[in-house]
Amino acid sequence: MIRNFLLVAAGGAIGTMMRYATSLLLPVKNFPAATLFINIAGSFAIGIIMALSVRSVSHMSETTRLFLATGICGGFTTFSTFSYENMQLLQSGKYSLAFIYIIVSVVLGLAAVLAGFKLFNA
Repeated sequence: MIRNFLLVAAGGAIGTMMRYATSLLLPVKNFPAATLFINIAGSFAIGIIMALSVRSVSHMSETTRLFLATGICGGFTTFSTFSYENMQLLQSGKYSLAFIYIIVSVVLGLAAVLAGFKLFNA
């Protein structure tokens, strides 16, 4: 159990450094291009990792998946997990639930950012 936490932490450290480096390469001007790129790239990466982890011919261990998906992708962007979870809902035919999850996540996420900002910027 401790080993898994350490793998996730190590991957998270790598992911956050990758996020910071990307933000330096794509500075924000009038549009958050770095964040958009990070979210899309992270979603693409977790899609590849999860696809490889479920293949019957894959030899990807649970610890490797934890390091790559939960650690690196999670540190790089949590949007990748959100995207993957929605893909799972859509693939299982739970279209209404996916739509609700997307709308509620975006609306409440924006509201939470606004609330936190207002609360600590009073």
